[in-house]
Amino acid sequence: MHGPPVVSRILLVGQAPGPREASFGRPFAWTAGRTLFRWLEEATGADEATVRARLYISAVARCFPGKAPGGGDRRPAPDEISRCHGWVSAEVALLRPRLILPVGTLAIAEVLGHQGKLVEVVGQTFRVTFAGHRADAIPLPHPSGASTWHHMQPGKALLSDALALLGRHPAVRAAFRHSTLLKKRGTSEGPKAGTSLKGKRG
Repeated sequence: MHGPPVVSRILLVGQAPGPREASFGRPFAWTAGRTLFRWLEEATGADEATVRARLYISAVARCFPGKAPGGGDRRPAPDEISRCHGWVSAEVALLRPRLILPVGTLAIAEVLGHQGKLVEVVGQTFRVTFAGHRADAIPLPHPSGASTWHHMQPGKALLSDALALLGRHPAVRAAFRHSTLLKKRGTSEGPKAGTSLKGKRG
């Protein structure tokens, strides 16, 4: 499942739909979505409806993969991701995003090619080539309620750094220029320590 056909230079890439998204007709429609849109509101100053209308939401796998044997949603298999890659590539070719937001380790691996720990990438901006297109990428942890990473240090601080970077990115400023929070931050605000373009990936 993907979001509505929003023409945006910001592309959010999630992992896969959950069990309830299809019935709601939109991605990130349940508990994880509430957390994600709270983060995005912190970064942009815009509510969920406005965020949905101003960025395009995709996923590395398009169908709910089912439940894992031990509980929770099953992680999509490599062949499932491969079969869906054409859809993501087509979206990138159409949108030519300036900013990509990979959410969770699976999306981060697809966009950045990073297989390591979240602490190594969250809180940084990377220059990446994804689906043949060059763009900035700001990784975010998965907002799943099953994860404690973003509630504990250093994850909590790194998430805050990532949201600050997101809020200052030119693509976000252009899309949410009337946002109250962005106006408060102002265009002259310098980067916080540890939140500037610390990393670049080709």
